[in-house]
Amino acid sequence: MESIQESFNKMPGNKKFQQQYQEMKKAIMADADIRAFIEEHDEVDDKMVDRSLARLYEYTTQAKRCEGCPGLANCINMMQGYEPELFINRSVIDIRYNRCPTRMEDEKNKKRNEMIQSYYIPKEILQATFADLDDEDPVRVEAIGTAIQYVEEFVPGETSKGLYIHGGFGVGKTFILGAIANQLAKDKGVRSQFIYTPDFFRQMKSAIQDQSIDAKLDYLKETPLLILDDIGAENISSWVRDDILGALLQYRMTEGLPTLYSSNLDYSLLEEHLAYSHKSGIEETKAKRIMERIKHFTTPVFLEGKNRRV
Repeated sequence: MESIQESFNKMPGNKKFQQQYQEMKKAIMADADIRAFIEEHDEVDDKMVDRSLARLYEYTTQAKRCEGCPGLANCINMMQGYEPELFINRSVIDIRYNRCPTRMEDEKNKKRNEMIQSYYIPKEILQATFADLDDEDPVRVEAIGTAIQYVEEFVPGETSKGLYIHGGFGVGKTFILGAIANQLAKDKGVRSQFIYTPDFFRQMKSAIQDQSIDAKLDYLKETPLLILDDIGAENISSWVRDDILGALLQYRMTEGLPTLYSSNLDYSLLEEHLAYSHKSGIEETKAKRIMERIKHFTTPVFLEGKNRRV
C-alpha cells in the first residue's frame, strides 16, 4: 500500500501539497493520545504513520472520553455515542468505535425505564428518585424512610408484602411510589407496572367491547410489582370491585406478589368507598373481603405535609 507521502512525491508541482501535508502531519503528531499510542507500540514507524495519516486525522477530529459532552443528541462524533480507539490493523494504524460512557449510561437508563411500564402516569413520576424527595419536612421523614427501607429489604421473588401510602392531596404519595419503582429497577432489576387506578378501571370497562379484559388482567396479575396509584378515587361498581380488583388481588395474594398503593383514604375510608356502588347499594361483606387482601399484605404509611400542587 502506497503512503500519502509517496503519492505526493510523484505529483508534478508537489511543493504546495508537501507543505500542507507536513503541516497536517505535525498537527496530528501533536495529539497527546496519538503520541501515547505510538510510544506504546514499538512496531509503529514513520512509514506506518504515513500510511495511516487519514485515519489518524479522523481520530483527532473525534471527542474522547465524553469530554465536554453536549449529550447524545448533539454528539460531534461520526457515530453518535461512540468514541474512537486506535489499534494496529496489519500494517496500518486503524480506528474502531466503541460505545462511550454517555451512551452506556443512556442505554442503562432506557433499560431501567423499560422495566417500569405504566398506564396514565406522568413522565416525571416514572423518573422520580429518592434524591429528589424533600426530606426537610419532619412530618415526611418517617414516611420516606419507610419507603427507602422497603427498597433495601426487598428480595425479588420472596417479598410479598407491599405498602399502602395514604394522605392528603398533593403531598407526594405518587412521587414516592415512583422513586420506589425506579430504585428497585436500578438496584434489583425488579419489573413493575404503575397504574393510575381510576383511568385504568375506566379502560377495563371499555375493554368489554374488544374482549381484551382477560389478557390485560392476566398481565397485571403476573407482573412482579404492581403499583395502584390513587385507589379510592374511582367510581366504584360491583363489577369493578369484584371481577377486576378482587380477582386481581386474589391472584397476587395467592402467588405472593407484592402490590403498592397510594390513596387519599385510610383503610377504613377505603372500605366504606368499596362498599358502596350506585347500582348495588351498600355491600359491606364484599368490601371487607377486598380490604382483607389489602390490609394483610401491606404496611400502612401515612404521609402528610403541604399540598405541593398549589
